[in-house]
Amino acid sequence: MRIRLPILASTAVLTVCAAGGWTRAEAASAAQPIVAQIAVERPARPVSRYEYGMFIENLGQLVYRSLWAQMLDDRKFFEPIRPAGALPAKPVSGFARVFVLRHWHPIGAPESVTMDPRHPFVGAHSARIALAGDTVRGIRQRGLAVLAGKRYTGYIYLRGAPDAHVTVRLRWGPGKHAASSVHLGALTEHYRRYRFAFTAGANSGATSFSVRATGRGSVHIGTVSLMPADNIEGFRRDSIDVLRQLHSGFWRLPGGNFISDFNWYASVGNRDTRAPYLDHAWNAVQSNDVGLDEFMTLCRLLHVAPYVTVNAGFGDAHSAAAEVKYLNAPASTRLGALRARNGHPRPYDVKFWNIGNEPYGPWELGHTSLKDYVWKNNEFAHVMLHADPHIVLLASGAMPDEMTVEGIARKLGHPSDQIALCSHEDWTCAYLKHSWGEFRGITEHWYARAGMHFDLARARAGLRIDHMEPGYVPAHESVLQWVRAPAQRVRLKAQEWQAYERRFPAMRRAGIFMSIDEYAYTGAPPNLKLALAYAMVLNEMLRHTDFLRMSAFTMGVSTMDFTRTRAALNTTGLLFKLYGEHFGPGLLPVPVGGDAPPPAPRQQLVPGIRPQSAGSPTYPLDVEAALTSDRRHLIVAVVNATAHTQRLALNLTGARLLAGGHYWEMTGPGLQAANRIGHTPQVQVREHRLTGPANPLRVAPISIDIYRLTLAGAVH
Repeated sequence: MRIRLPILASTAVLTVCAAGGWTRAEAASAAQPIVAQIAVERPARPVSRYEYGMFIENLGQLVYRSLWAQMLDDRKFFEPIRPAGALPAKPVSGFARVFVLRHWHPIGAPESVTMDPRHPFVGAHSARIALAGDTVRGIRQRGLAVLAGKRYTGYIYLRGAPDAHVTVRLRWGPGKHAASSVHLGALTEHYRRYRFAFTAGANSGATSFSVRATGRGSVHIGTVSLMPADNIEGFRRDSIDVLRQLHSGFWRLPGGNFISDFNWYASVGNRDTRAPYLDHAWNAVQSNDVGLDEFMTLCRLLHVAPYVTVNAGFGDAHSAAAEVKYLNAPASTRLGALRARNGHPRPYDVKFWNIGNEPYGPWELGHTSLKDYVWKNNEFAHVMLHADPHIVLLASGAMPDEMTVEGIARKLGHPSDQIALCSHEDWTCAYLKHSWGEFRGITEHWYARAGMHFDLARARAGLRIDHMEPGYVPAHESVLQWVRAPAQRVRLKAQEWQAYERRFPAMRRAGIFMSIDEYAYTGAPPNLKLALAYAMVLNEMLRHTDFLRMSAFTMGVSTMDFTRTRAALNTTGLLFKLYGEHFGPGLLPVPVGGDAPPPAPRQQLVPGIRPQSAGSPTYPLDVEAALTSDRRHLIVAVVNATAHTQRLALNLTGARLLAGGHYWEMTGPGLQAANRIGHTPQVQVREHRLTGPANPLRVAPISIDIYRLTLAGAVH
C-alpha cells in the first residue's frame, strides 16, 4: 500500500452535499419502473469464499492500536527515555515519522534514568534507574485508557540491587483512591519476570502506568507488558468479536509496503526477546510483537484463511522459501521443528502466497526495473514451489491503468504518459510472457480518491495538488457520479484482463485468475454514502467471478469504528456483513441486462481499450443477481443511490418467480448517516418479508437491498 493522503472535505464534495447532490434526470427516473433482464439460465462460476477478503499491514502502529491488546507503547525501550517535552538528540531517520508513539518519561531526576547498552535484555539497550534512598525514581507512560471494573494484567522483567523496592502503579485519576499499586518481590542480579494485575476504578482516557523504585543501587527494566485480562491470545477480544461478523474468507498479511523491510526470521520466537526496530518503509518504530505466528493466530481466531506476502523488496528467494517451510513443513523438518519449539507443532498449511508488494512502484524498498523483477519473481517462484509444491503463487502485477493513474508512466518518460497493453512497462503482461508456469494468479491494486478526478491532460503537464499524484483535480460530481466512481476502476481492470485472455488463450485453459489484493475509496469518512459506493464495487467484482476470484479490502480494520477500549462495525463493515451473509460463497451469478445504460466514462486511460461504464444497464439503480447453489432461489442485490423510491421490474428468462420472499435493507436517515461508538447506530440492516407478488420491487432511497426470491422449480 502506498500512502494515499485523505481528502476529507474537498470543496467539490461539500458543494454536492449542500446542494442535495442529485441531478434532475436522476430524480425523474423514479417516475417509471426500471426493467432488469435476468438470464437465470446462464449462471457463471460460483462466488468463492475469497471474494470478500481483507488486507492488513503493520502500517506504523495500526495493527497494535486496533487488533493487538498491548496497551503500552515502546515496551522494549527502542527510544531513549527523556523528560516530557525534550527533543531527541538527533532524528532516527531523515524522513518524517508517519506515526508517533507514546513515550516513557522519567520520575524524579531526569539524569537518574539512562539507557544501558551493556548486556541488554532485548534490543540495543535496557532502561537503568539509579536509586536514591527513599526518593522515588522510575518511569511513567501517560495516555492509556481503562474501563471501570475491568481487570488488567501484566508482567515486567527486572534485575537489580537486592535492597531495591519496586512498585508498579496504574492511575486513572487524581487522588490517592484513583490508583492501584502492586509491590513486586525481591530483585536479583539476573532478569526475572514479575506478574501484576489491576482493576480500574473508573472510566478514563488519561490513565498512566508507572514503575517506581526506592532503595540503593540500581534497577534495570528489560521489558514490560500490560493488557486487558480478557484478551484472546494477545488480541483485543472486542475487535475479534466484531471482525468475525465479516465472513471474510481470507486475510492478506502482513503485506503492504511494510513487507519490503520485513525480516520474518526476527518475527518469530519469544515476543519479549524479539528486538524492536525502525520500519524504514513507514519510518515507524515496530515493537515486533505481532509476527508470523501471531498473524496465523489472528486468522485462526477470525476463522479465515491466511494469505501471506513475502519480502521481494530487500528480501531474497532463499528467505522466502524458508518462510514457506516454517509455516507449512512438518515438525520433523528443521524449520518445522523451529515452529514447533515456538509453540506451534502443527503446520499452518498456508495455501495462498504473494511474491512482493507493488514492486512496480518506486516507493517500494528494493524497487527494480520490470526486466530485473521478472527474473527475481521467477527465482522466488522456483524455490518456493520446491519448498511446497501445493501452494498457490500469485505474481504482483500492475496493468496499464495503474501505471498511468499512479504517475509511473510519466516518470518512465512515456511521451503520452500512458502505457499501452503489453508494452514494455506492462507488469501484468510481462508475467504472462516471461513467467508462465511460475504463478496461478496475478494481483492488482487500485485506490480511488473521493472527491477527486484524474485528468490525463493535467497529468501530462505534471500538475498536482499538494501531495497527490499529478493529474488529480477536485471533481464536481453528483451523488450518483461520486458513488459510481470507484467501481469504474474494477470494470476497467476487467476489460484489460479480458484483453489479455484474447492475447493469451492459455490463461483460461490454465485457470489463471486475478486477485484485487488492495482497494479502497480513500479520503471519505465511513458513512452511508461510502457504503453505497462500496456496494457498487462489490457488485462489479461479482460480475466477473469467472476470473476475479479473490479480493482484499484495505484495511480489514477499516470496517470498524474503534477506540482504545471499544470496537463496533462501522457502515463499511455492516455492508461486508450484509454481502457475506446474503450474497456469499456458492451463489451462481447470472447476467443482468436492461435498456438504461449508465453514463459513459469521461476519458480513455488505456490506449486501445474503449472504456465501458461500470454497473448494470438499469441506471440509476445498480443490480446484480445470482442463483442459490440448489438453483431454487434468486438473489438480487440492488443499490439505489438516489433520493427517491425506485420501482424495479424483474424480467426473467429461463425461470418464473413465485410470490413472496425476503429482503434485507441497509439504509439510514441521510447520506452522512454513520455508526459511531457512543452513539445510536444511524445505519441498520433490517429484514422484511414480501407477502404479495415480488414484481415489481420497491427499492427505498439511498439503500442497499438484497432480495431472496423463490423460483417456480429449480433452474436446469
